[in-house]
Amino acid sequence: MDCLITTNRQGGTTRAGGAPGYLTLDLSALARNYERLAAEVAPARAAAVVKADAYGLGADRVAAKLYAHGCRHFFVAQFAEALRLRPLLSADAMFFVLNGLQPGNEDACAREGIVPVINSLEQWQQWASAAQALGRKLPAVLQFDTGMSRLGVPPEERSALASLLEAESGIDVLFIMSHLASADEETSEQNGDQLAEMNRVAAAFPQFPVSFANSGGIILGKAYHGVLARPGIALYGGAPTAGRPNPMEPVVRLDVAVVQTRTVPAGTRVGYSGSHVTAETTRLATIAAGYADGLPRSLSNRGAVYHDGIRLPIVGRVSMDSITIDISALPEGRLKLGSLVEVLGPHQTLEDVARHAGTISYEILTGLGHRFERRYR
Repeated sequence: MDCLITTNRQGGTTRAGGAPGYLTLDLSALARNYERLAAEVAPARAAAVVKADAYGLGADRVAAKLYAHGCRHFFVAQFAEALRLRPLLSADAMFFVLNGLQPGNEDACAREGIVPVINSLEQWQQWASAAQALGRKLPAVLQFDTGMSRLGVPPEERSALASLLEAESGIDVLFIMSHLASADEETSEQNGDQLAEMNRVAAAFPQFPVSFANSGGIILGKAYHGVLARPGIALYGGAPTAGRPNPMEPVVRLDVAVVQTRTVPAGTRVGYSGSHVTAETTRLATIAAGYADGLPRSLSNRGAVYHDGIRLPIVGRVSMDSITIDISALPEGRLKLGSLVEVLGPHQTLEDVARHAGTISYEILTGLGHRFERRYR
């Protein structure tokens, strides 16, 4: 059952059931983001990337919500992720495994109707052998490397693959795909280079439709869409393009509880190694989350949290289970044991936290730990 947070966020205490705070996930905003992206790529279809437990937000809840709003194509990274989700949705939902199959998973994949993304001639041969052993055609997607050098059939193997396709292999190729490496950088030359290479691949394999765009690729325009776009971070409220206003609705809010407050004099060392020293009398609060909960140590002396819209800087090093903040900007007594501060929310986005941590929003989102009490709205 979906829940709403009813906790007082204005400084009152909260009962978090032993959890250090609340991770609130707005499934309605998720659905609206999907519908916005689907409209953007129409008449192409929009899939959903739900790998890594839907970027850490709960793939079972996310996939069910997106299915209810028309999504029928779901991409995961590992076969085990598809196995877990397959029984949760109706038979018309299709699951694609981006990393392909490890040896020994072929029979289970065929039995469950899961579609591997084939990235190499070796994976092709394994899947073809499974089809031959089962005496029936098995579906697959072919991925080509168009300049990322990560996954996909490399250019030097394309002719050999074309020869395999001419033979009766038992593999039913549903579409071909590649992945954009710099789609979030709108002006990157790599986008045009990869598009040109993808067009060359499509010309060499004209019998198959194309899937190309990720979240950023959708924003790059219809030339990148193909017949099936694969948004990921944008579904979850992350900005699909760097340096532009984010058109997506936020999906995640994180509020963390205060463990202790204190007032310290000037010259007080704060945290491990005393990396922060107070310049004047300072009121501090310690909150109940740290790098074990996905708030990177690199936020030390750089990041911040918010309360009542007021920025409260992180002082000292981020610890495994706690962070110390300077609360001098708040009226005395406003925060106390159990009060909540905003880590992610209306005053601080995923991109804000990522920038302060020197990383990307993907890493922040997927790293948020399971010690928080999760509330689905």
